[in-house]
Amino acid sequence: MTDGSLATDPLRGFSGEVATLLRGMDLAATPLGDREGWPQSLRTTVGLMLSARAQIVLFWGPDYLALYNDAYAPTIGDKHPRALGRPARENWSELWDDLEPLLRSVRETGETYHAEDRPFYIERGERPETVWFDISYQAVRDEAAAVAGILCIVSEQTKRVLTEMRLNFMVELSDRLRAHSDPVSVKRSAAELVGRKLGGGRAGYAEIVDEARAFVIDEDWTDGVMASLAGRHDLSAFGEPLLDRLRSGAVIRIDDVAADAVAQGGQEAFARLGAPGMVAVPLVKDGAPRAVFYLHAAAPRLWTDDEVEIVAGAAERTWAAVEQARAEQLVVASEARFQAIANSIDQMIWSTQADGYHDYYNDRWYEFTGVPYGSTDGAAWNGMFHPEDQERAWSTWRRSLETGAPYHIEYRLRHRSGQYRWVIGRAQCVRDAAGAIVRWYGTCTDIHDLKTAEAALRELNETLEARVASAIAERRTAEDALRQAQKMESLGQLTGGVAHDFNNLLQVVVGNLEILRRNLPEESGRLRRAAENATTGANRAATLTQRLLAFSRRQPLAPQPIDANRLVTGMAELLARTLGETIHLETVQGAGVWRVEADPNQLEAAILNLAVNARDAMPNGGKLTIETSNTHLDKAYAAEHVEVPVGQYVVVSVSDNGSGMTKETLAKAFEPFFTTKEVGKGTGLGLSMVYGFVKQSGGHVKIYSEIGEGTTVKIYLPRLMGETPEEAAAAEAIVPEGSRSETVLVVEDDDDVRMYSVEVLRELGYRVLEAYDGASALRLLERPESRVDLLFTDVVLPGGMNGEQIAKQARELRPDLKVLFTTGYARNAIVHHGRLDVGVELITKPFTYADLAARIRDVLDAPRKPPRG
Repeated sequence: MTDGSLATDPLRGFSGEVATLLRGMDLAATPLGDREGWPQSLRTTVGLMLSARAQIVLFWGPDYLALYNDAYAPTIGDKHPRALGRPARENWSELWDDLEPLLRSVRETGETYHAEDRPFYIERGERPETVWFDISYQAVRDEAAAVAGILCIVSEQTKRVLTEMRLNFMVELSDRLRAHSDPVSVKRSAAELVGRKLGGGRAGYAEIVDEARAFVIDEDWTDGVMASLAGRHDLSAFGEPLLDRLRSGAVIRIDDVAADAVAQGGQEAFARLGAPGMVAVPLVKDGAPRAVFYLHAAAPRLWTDDEVEIVAGAAERTWAAVEQARAEQLVVASEARFQAIANSIDQMIWSTQADGYHDYYNDRWYEFTGVPYGSTDGAAWNGMFHPEDQERAWSTWRRSLETGAPYHIEYRLRHRSGQYRWVIGRAQCVRDAAGAIVRWYGTCTDIHDLKTAEAALRELNETLEARVASAIAERRTAEDALRQAQKMESLGQLTGGVAHDFNNLLQVVVGNLEILRRNLPEESGRLRRAAENATTGANRAATLTQRLLAFSRRQPLAPQPIDANRLVTGMAELLARTLGETIHLETVQGAGVWRVEADPNQLEAAILNLAVNARDAMPNGGKLTIETSNTHLDKAYAAEHVEVPVGQYVVVSVSDNGSGMTKETLAKAFEPFFTTKEVGKGTGLGLSMVYGFVKQSGGHVKIYSEIGEGTTVKIYLPRLMGETPEEAAAAEAIVPEGSRSETVLVVEDDDDVRMYSVEVLRELGYRVLEAYDGASALRLLERPESRVDLLFTDVVLPGGMNGEQIAKQARELRPDLKVLFTTGYARNAIVHHGRLDVGVELITKPFTYADLAARIRDVLDAPRKPPRG
């Protein structure tokens, strides 16, 4: 080929199919024009392309006229040779929306476009395909340097890409299937992955049963449009052609059921499937069809060979995974049965290999020993024996291993508690058909309780007489304690009842004496002294009554958080004046003493009572010590003392070095009215009051005394847990008056007490209404014209309604009504567990003119509290 020949014919000298076709074409009738008139840029490019072995196509001119070489022709399949010299749009129409923008970009920018594994959709044979190319599109410039064409050098990678995709998919499928341990999950997972990968509407794995007469689908995957086929189906309904394909194991590929020969024998059955297009891969094992992996499409579909290969590969892997899962399930089920049997037995079970290597223990073994699983495998078993039993147990075991004789021995085994317990070890060997030992199975039976019982029985027989005597003594002690507790409870009930009635009487006496004193003229000195003496006696009687109530645990307490150290310090001056100069007072405060919750006034009274008793026990002087500390009363202490809960307590100890008490006196010390003092020197209620107050506060009191050594009384009060508010300072007492604009309704069944209360309130300036019982009080409150600011009611009333019930109904009638209760005896209506209910205001009988005036004013002036309940 010479330059001259190229000048006249650019195709001269080129052999090959495409060059021959181009020479035979009438190019003058095409936009390319006669080849002898081609511009030099086109001549040069075509010459390079035809001589190259790479796959090259040239799109020339504005219509992208296609020129390509022999290497490229197979790439476009049946588009060749009609695409040669024609506009690209005509023969690349199916991918023109994808291809044209690439070509236009190179034409407009002149820049080369390069890509690897670029997918294209193309129709170049019987079935449309997605193909992949490595491409390089570069501009071809004409003599004026304008872009006249695009030279496309391509390398088809479809086979490699599809192979890699199949391999990657199979790896993903295998990984996915390995994550499942049951056959149904394996089938479902494989179906979903294949269905989504290939864009199907339904996929599944069907088991062929009943000698290929039916197939069963546990679960399948659908795209949400196609219906599930889960269930049992008749296989013969699909026709003999399909059955023949199944038996042969040949892949069934149906692009369109309506036109496929295999489907003609069972059109009704195929119609019920609702799958116009399908791929089904039979799995023939041991000469018979066992399963089918299928992929369905909701419309006719031309399946590619690669898609069929993916379904076929998935079918084989799913079969293998299903069979593996079933085998593993059998192993697991067998192991589970063995474990269930071994772990259902109360004994410890173990097993060893023929040489005695321990490799199995049931759960009872690990529960007994408390060691981690597997930690006693092999020879580590020996470490569980008691050191004194190790050699004996192992020599017996070695003898059994050597001879095959049954293993039987008693030894001590380390328990999870750290103690050693007696067990019986037994084992038998298992032999094979030739008589060789292949395994040992053994048990350990806990016999420690039996051994302990035998030892205890021997000890009991040896010490029976002493144990009986000790038991009788313990029983007598318990009976004595019970009798004492019952006696104290009975005395408490008796004294509480007496105090209740006595308080009403004292209220009349004290109240009227106070009226008499206030109204006697100044010149009646003798009468005023008589009234004052009578008042003093009545007040002493009231004090005795309060002590009776304290002993009987019927006094209403108002507990609050208390710092025992601060309370004792605050009492020091009072105690010093009370004890006199001959008694040396010392207070010892513990560090970090906890807070308690108790009535501070009653606690001070209790300490004062104990101090006075101690003073009387030291007529010639002595030392009194008040000490505070923390302590813990344990189960042993609680077992020896009735009604003492285990827990943390604050102890207030009052000790003297006086005369002390005899055991007889000590046994009766808390009983009311019991006293060792001379007549007129004591009431016998001081310690009784202390006892009742402490018990009512949930505490405990104990007396320690020796003749000539002195006495210590210890008050135990439960520790107050949690955050506590600071103790409030005591308010200064006042005697305020009332006003006729304020009305008090008095409800009291005792006529004398009611009359006194009404007279005092009227003298204080209040407007007063009075009622005998609840019914009459409520009738007064129902009158709309009757104004009432305060309900002042007794707790215990006749007529079936107590004060608390009256107050509740009264507040339903008048929500803003304020209430003040009074009682001579704490009842459960407003007092629970020895404490006033939250929000309850109370004044106890007997009360004085000043007491009542202050309490009435306090309640009226206080912000209204929400009613209980």
